[in-house]
Amino acid sequence: MGYDLARLDLRRWRVADALRLTDAHRDPDMVNQGGIRDTASAVDWIGRVADLDNGHVYAVADADDHPIGCVAVTNIDRHQVGWTWYWTIADVRGQGVARDALRALVDWAHHDAGLYRLELGHRTNNPASCGVAASAGFLFEGLERQRLAYDGTRFDVERHARLVSDPLQTPQRPVTITT
Repeated sequence: MGYDLARLDLRRWRVADALRLTDAHRDPDMVNQGGIRDTASAVDWIGRVADLDNGHVYAVADADDHPIGCVAVTNIDRHQVGWTWYWTIADVRGQGVARDALRALVDWAHHDAGLYRLELGHRTNNPASCGVAASAGFLFEGLERQRLAYDGTRFDVERHARLVSDPLQTPQRPVTITT
């Protein structure tokens, strides 16, 4: 399937997105993310992220409103700090979708949601995720040794963060956020 990547919309996940969400999590790189195994677990996940008290989870939709990824800031605490995360489907990786979605989310989180500090982490064997983080102004802050375990294998995680005062580049395509 082709996707129209001329513009992106960050919008709430809908129950109607459950099949696409399930398909996204069949990708070997996504199978351990979010506990989504089938349509029922996708619907459950959509319900759980719909109205978080301490975060915002958005579908990244192409110009034709097809969900092609996810970007979020969750675990927002009383210190105005949030945990940022993102993913895209395999078909659009390497085309700047995660970069532009994250840049738009970061701008919104700092300037509209009032967050001072945003944090994220990625496995050290995922250099593409590191590149996305760096492109949105996240700076390397440290290494968490053997932080994550998947299928009996432990992975180191690089931690990154950005402050509201850090410079931010704008997305390279139009991105709207529908809250």
